[in-house]
Amino acid sequence: MSYLTFALAKGRLANTAMDMFAGIGITCREMNDKSRKLIFVNEELKLKFFLAKAGDVPTYVEYGAADIGVAGADTLLEEGRNLYETLDLGFGKCRMVVAGPLDMREKMSHINNIRVSTKYPNIAMRHFYQKRCQTAEIVKLNGSVELGPIVGLSDVIVDVVETGSTLKENGLEILEDVCSISARLVVNRVSMKTEYERITGIIRQLKERRGY
Repeated sequence: MSYLTFALAKGRLANTAMDMFAGIGITCREMNDKSRKLIFVNEELKLKFFLAKAGDVPTYVEYGAADIGVAGADTLLEEGRNLYETLDLGFGKCRMVVAGPLDMREKMSHINNIRVSTKYPNIAMRHFYQKRCQTAEIVKLNGSVELGPIVGLSDVIVDVVETGSTLKENGLEILEDVCSISARLVVNRVSMKTEYERITGIIRQLKERRGY
């Protein structure tokens, strides 16, 4: 039997995903050890796991370096990779929003070329161009996008929020929702064919635990 390889987004998503997998008998003791290993293996179950930056998980899955991945819907929407999104895992819930100074709520629709700072240029562009039918200048930032409107770099931001407290502390408000975000299980298209029984078995067990 060949190995089934999982790519997990580093941090809370990976920890929660492994807890979820443990509930259906998918475990890896090596991941509990403090080591510098990059690949963790469960020889008995023929499983491999590795941790990656969230934005890289869809890439590993699309190109077959991983058969299965767990990543946030924000990453999947931004990357737009060619893979199967098979299951909403129900954790890591948050919202993608447009936010800015409160007076921008009325002004947004009247600005000819609204400037938007964001870590998610593709999502932001689709929202303004397709959903709002509005011309927008997208400014890609990698750090705290909340700074954009505060220092005059942008009119609004598009970003992920959980509670919105960081926005309020910086004088910004949620102006409108873009989409809901949660962790998703994704599968390589070739792997779905070659490892169909094993992969669909995992999906079925996860669905049962989720009450689908």
